[in-house]
Amino acid sequence: MTLSMHTSSAPTFLRTLTAMSSWLQAAEAHASARNFDADQFVDFQLTPDMKPLSFQVQAACDSAKLCVARLAGTNAPSWADDESTIGDLLSRVAKTIEYVNSVSADQVDGSEERVIEMQAGPDRTFTFTGEDYLRGFALPNFFFHATMAYALLRQGGVPIGKMEFLGAP
Repeated sequence: MTLSMHTSSAPTFLRTLTAMSSWLQAAEAHASARNFDADQFVDFQLTPDMKPLSFQVQAACDSAKLCVARLAGTNAPSWADDESTIGDLLSRVAKTIEYVNSVSADQVDGSEERVIEMQAGPDRTFTFTGEDYLRGFALPNFFFHATMAYALLRQGGVPIGKMEFLGAP
């Protein structure tokens, strides 16, 4: 049995986005229990040359929504990257989950050979087949940013572990 493009993408994004939402909620609970403002997490960085938590969540969300849209041959919604609180980030994740759920299997399946072109800066374009885009770019990019978000929250002392990263089976 082969896996469909939809089965190989949407459920994976949804599981990790749902987990990400729980990480952000855990950050709020952690801050509340220790009497500090959870929104301090939003600007956390691992190193000065890496983007903060807000960007990591935005990028993970964008990776998921753009992937399913590109595979479906549609345009993803465009959202301002203006989240400045944990609540804003939770809303961004919720909107992304809603969007990914709105793209049907019928729209995505059969996109293995669809030509996917994407800009990677002002003078660089990547061209993939749908399958190569999903496996070689979209999923790794999504998990890079999700992992960075998780690591930033762990660095901040949020008590989440491997099972919280993996999400509910």
